[in-house]
Amino acid sequence: MKTAIVGWGHIPFGRHSEDVETMIIEVAGDALLSAGVDATDVDAVFLGWFNGGMAEQDFGASLVMNGFEALRYKPATRVENACATGSAAIYQGMDFIAAGRGKVVLVVGVEKMTDVPPPEISRALLKASYLKEEAGVANGFAGVFAKITQDYFQQHGDQSDALATIAAKNHHNGCANPWAQLHKDLGFEFCRVESEKNPVVAAPLKRTDCSLVSDGAAAVVMTDEHTAYSLARAARLRAATQVNDLLPMSRRNMTFLEGCARAWRGSLAEAGMTLEDLDLVETHDCFTTAELMEYEAMGLTAPGCGARAALEGWTAKDGRLPVNPSGGLKAKGHPIGATGVSMHVLAAMQVLGEAGDMQVAGAEVAGVFNMGGAGVANYCSIVEAMR
Repeated sequence: MKTAIVGWGHIPFGRHSEDVETMIIEVAGDALLSAGVDATDVDAVFLGWFNGGMAEQDFGASLVMNGFEALRYKPATRVENACATGSAAIYQGMDFIAAGRGKVVLVVGVEKMTDVPPPEISRALLKASYLKEEAGVANGFAGVFAKITQDYFQQHGDQSDALATIAAKNHHNGCANPWAQLHKDLGFEFCRVESEKNPVVAAPLKRTDCSLVSDGAAAVVMTDEHTAYSLARAARLRAATQVNDLLPMSRRNMTFLEGCARAWRGSLAEAGMTLEDLDLVETHDCFTTAELMEYEAMGLTAPGCGARAALEGWTAKDGRLPVNPSGGLKAKGHPIGATGVSMHVLAAMQVLGEAGDMQVAGAEVAGVFNMGGAGVANYCSIVEAMR
């Protein structure tokens, strides 16, 4: 049984004074209103929230009930799977519906990162690595991806021009996204050159190669297909594949994202499509290197040739396959638990023609790829308009 996204809520990503509970309640209310669904009709709630010690409050599954009395006594579950936490929550909602346990689910993704100092954020995020071997990596997860980038460059040559092109593209696209944390069209030269405003964070990655520390939340209401046809809007999740790889990087070839490739192959096969059938992709650019390698994993280019897609404009908004017309994590921001939900919201908006200035002309089918850890938890969805 396929499921559909029938409504959504989303707040701007960035620094928020509001706490986790307040953000959850706000986006949940917006999603219910967007869907035209009352809280009494919701059969279950799934919350995607990484936390990792960044907020004092934990055990947040029932927080949404503080804003909606009608949700009291409904099943509510918190989900965590590193940076793919939001997609993990969406997939739990899909499974709940597919199992016949209910027809309407509310999925919320949230993160509050700015209440703690940067060293604590780094420690929290590094918990998404294999600490037995990787706890000593300098500069947190930026250091993890710096090592991946170094290995990739050693095998395929210095691709700094491609990384700067990806960063510049996503910052340009982000200017059209009202929810993006950063509205600055920085341009290639700024992103390419090390400077006081664009310092090296973990060589060879500069600040413009790294996604942002963010607070934020997003929510979707999902239903079974039959129910979706009675509502005002519906974007079908035509395919959904989760692939988890080994956690230790020492046991994997980190110059190719095999888990990502398998997730893409699974979803395209389930949908009966090829990459050429997609009108756009929202992909997980936690670092520009990740987006570059995801081009290869999704099959847009051969391994080691991802730079060509960036440098030749294939992934620009008016290119062969627009990637991250929202600005991606790079410009939109990356509140860990909210990211996967946000990506699905943006894909649904695109295929329903509701993406405003972000809209890719004629978009009917979108791909979503959300990744947890360094290629460990991989979620690939194909989203299409139902009407």
